[in-house]
Amino acid sequence: MSRRRRVVVAILAASGVALIPMLAQAHAALVRSEPARRATLSKPPTQIRLWFNERLEPAYASIKLFGADGTKQIETRNAAVDAADPKLLVLELPPLAPGQYTVKYRVLSVDGHTVDYGYTFTIKP
Repeated sequence: MSRRRRVVVAILAASGVALIPMLAQAHAALVRSEPARRATLSKPPTQIRLWFNERLEPAYASIKLFGADGTKQIETRNAAVDAADPKLLVLELPPLAPGQYTVKYRVLSVDGHTVDYGYTFTIKP
């Protein structure tokens, strides 16, 4: 291998290694939620509000709510990215009974990375 070719290969390899930390951080992370993770509430919430560290792609953002067994989905409208805050995803809720609920969300940030995660909260009787 020629000296020039070795230099080009070394530069390309170094560039790839330098990009790894940037790629690892390139996704929408949940910053805050209402109700909060593992919250115990005395009254049912009327909305689920999720704030992320990056703008979301509205067409690819969703929240689903499941009952205590984790398999029965609660009927809701579709979640929507807030018009005034593109990092906020909101889901309007029907009246909820006491019990434990699981929030599952899937979002696509404008950088093209998908995040699929969930958490629980409880409503006291």
